[in-house]
Amino acid sequence: MKIGELSRRTGVSVRMLRYYEAEGLLAPQRTDSGYRDYGQPEEETVRRIKMLGAAGMTLETIQQLLPCVRNNDPEFTPCNNLRRILAQQVSLIDERIETLSQSRKILAGYLSSVN
Repeated sequence: MKIGELSRRTGVSVRMLRYYEAEGLLAPQRTDSGYRDYGQPEEETVRRIKMLGAAGMTLETIQQLLPCVRNNDPEFTPCNNLRRILAQQVSLIDERIETLSQSRKILAGYLSSVN
């Protein structure tokens, strides 16, 4: 399938698909005329990238985890550094939660002072 069709099927922009390719996450076949030719494996890879991105992971982290993802569910095969990467991601999310909690307290204090 061409890049536009992959974009429609996955909900990922053509620009982002090209970026994924430039970053080495996608490696489509090329037609004789040089057009990208995406197949089911590339579509599944894009869906995995979306799933991991929705979990708050950066593209750099996704590049490390992608080889460990078995399917479009959050299931992983054992691979090097998997536990470390996931622990780092949980820690980063915990830090964001703490920061948001502090911000909420400050804003709630401002709100109660103007009522």
